[in-house]
Amino acid sequence: MQTEASVSKKQVVQEAVIQLIIFKLGSEEYGVRIEQVKEVTITPEIAQMPKTPAFVKGIANLRGDIIAIIDLEERFGLRRGHQPTTEGLSYTLAIEAKDYTIGIVVREVPQPLSLPISAIEKAPEFIQDNGIQEKYIEGIARLEGRIIIVLDMMKLLTPAEIMQLNTRGESSGARSRT
Repeated sequence: MQTEASVSKKQVVQEAVIQLIIFKLGSEEYGVRIEQVKEVTITPEIAQMPKTPAFVKGIANLRGDIIAIIDLEERFGLRRGHQPTTEGLSYTLAIEAKDYTIGIVVREVPQPLSLPISAIEKAPEFIQDNGIQEKYIEGIARLEGRIIIVLDMMKLLTPAEIMQLNTRGESSGARSRT
């Protein structure tokens, strides 16, 4: 009996599962590890901020926290021509890192997905963003004819961008209290 138990334990270890939150950017599917997502909500009202990169849509009040709202389609250059940035209802994934929380705007309701960790292959070096030292594409998942680009949200922003967001968030938070 112990051998059966040890065999089943090995199967569990071999079949480790990862949970992702899946969303679309442009026409492609992207995923982030569920533990990186604090919450998913309908996008709150966004206040535009001056002198921010084009992909930073502004700041929003999310349950009492002022967070930067980022448009990854803009960041990744996925929007074609003069396609509008907001059409109707959108959703925000609140991503919580050690030093900051940001909101990622997505157009469709994000869906959870569990898949074997073996389904995620390492991303080829040539598809990584040369402008960012840390590689934020964790891998490419293939599942039932689907290709899902798995992002590591903790590596998406450069240290300079994080500093810029923290400075703006602190100053806007201070203004709202007075």
